[in-house]
Amino acid sequence: MAQEDVFKKIVSHCKEYGFIFPSSEIYDGLAAVYDYGQNGVELKNNIKKYWWDSMVLLHENIVGIDSSIFMHPTIWKASGHVDAFNDPLIDNRDSKKRYRADNLIEDKIAKYDEKIQKEVDKAKKRFGDAFDEAKYRTTSPRVVEEQKKRDALHERYTKAMQGPDLKELKQIILDEGIVDPISGTKNWTDVRQFNLMFKTEVGSTADGASTIYLRPETAQGIFVNYLNVQKTGRMKLPFGIAQIGKAFRNEIVARQFIFRMREFEQMEMQFFVKPGTEKEWFERWKQIRMKWHQALGFGAENYRFHDHEKLAHYANAATDIEFLMPFGFKEVEGIHSRTDYDLKQHEKFSGHQIKYFDPETKESYTPYDIETSIGVDRMVLSVLCHSFCEENLENGETRTVLRIPPQLAPIKLAVMPLVKKDGLAEKAQDIVRNLRFHFTTKYDEKDSIGKRYRRQDAIGTPFCVTVDYDTLQDDSVTLRLRDTMEQKRVKIAELQSLIEDQVSITSLLKKLD
Repeated sequence: MAQEDVFKKIVSHCKEYGFIFPSSEIYDGLAAVYDYGQNGVELKNNIKKYWWDSMVLLHENIVGIDSSIFMHPTIWKASGHVDAFNDPLIDNRDSKKRYRADNLIEDKIAKYDEKIQKEVDKAKKRFGDAFDEAKYRTTSPRVVEEQKKRDALHERYTKAMQGPDLKELKQIILDEGIVDPISGTKNWTDVRQFNLMFKTEVGSTADGASTIYLRPETAQGIFVNYLNVQKTGRMKLPFGIAQIGKAFRNEIVARQFIFRMREFEQMEMQFFVKPGTEKEWFERWKQIRMKWHQALGFGAENYRFHDHEKLAHYANAATDIEFLMPFGFKEVEGIHSRTDYDLKQHEKFSGHQIKYFDPETKESYTPYDIETSIGVDRMVLSVLCHSFCEENLENGETRTVLRIPPQLAPIKLAVMPLVKKDGLAEKAQDIVRNLRFHFTTKYDEKDSIGKRYRRQDAIGTPFCVTVDYDTLQDDSVTLRLRDTMEQKRVKIAELQSLIEDQVSITSLLKKLD
């Protein structure tokens, strides 16, 4: 099945099983805005807890804050967002649709990569174990030719984005024959810049209102609180400040479900270090963050670093952690060495001195900063995409299962009476009442036991317990495992110890410590 079709199934599955709904759906929805349902919010909260605990519990020198969404408008002038937070946009005159010019070109580059990979995969299948991929990539005329086109486009695109050179971006689109996916035409307008910040007003009257912005990132809330945290917490370098919160960007070309939205959530940590040590800390945080992702067990081959060729004006090093989605490798986390730019800018615009006094060297200086920034929604999407599976069973049936890591699963245990009579339902409810204090436990009595198993598989519940007539005699139940569908009899008294460690966030954190 084509990956595009798989992705459509995942989106449909998310709605059907209470993970993610289109926002304001009964009013025909609101583009690029989504609501999390009863299972989606549990998954999202578990991801946030995994991240938060990995920061503030495992590192003695990292603390958390929660800054406001509304901030003084001069903050965004200082950060550069007012003047430079723009996307290059282009319209197709025939379809009347608007696109990001950089995305159109990046998609074209990705098509070259896909074409090359198809040739490599065909050769690998043809030659088997004797296949030398590196040699094939440099000797196959077809691959060499496609690689040459791809590299030339990439070099030209990278150079055009430095300005950005808007005329050159349009020329690249024309030269590459990039067509509008809806109209199929090349009838493009000029490329122009569009600021992504949402404006609003604060004040009791129209005359007295002042313009402010919905924050486009959470990082600035950390920077403007640097002095508060450092002084009240008596923090010594190196130390970090972590935050989880909403951010807002007026994305004109929001796409790919919850991958790119106008309202989203970020998990960011700013790690302040002594100038001159930032590159060492940058490399260290790259490894720490990759380990955090890979601890989920999705396979190292599904992750990669993508170093930035074009650095933001405030950075001296930057990389993305990309995850293999159904629509290709995409960024889920950014790691940046932001130098001392942000603190110095806020010192300049606020008039307040933002320095660190080093008790060892007896000098004051502006710390450098290493940022780790991960999109919560993108993380949710990566978990759902990797976990979604349609299986053909030996009996000829099929089942849809979400193999979500047990620690992140919305429901850890479903307890089901075989039938709703003869005291089985009451016994099952007693089990739920005792275990719900330790992990998320739900009671399920509707439909046949087989349909209930399938329903729990579809929402990713790792364990199911069935209460039957033997339970009333020996206090044992049937424990079913989601991934293998294996069933075994266990004592009710053993359920907590059998399940708790496998579903606890602590079990993930131990892999990182």
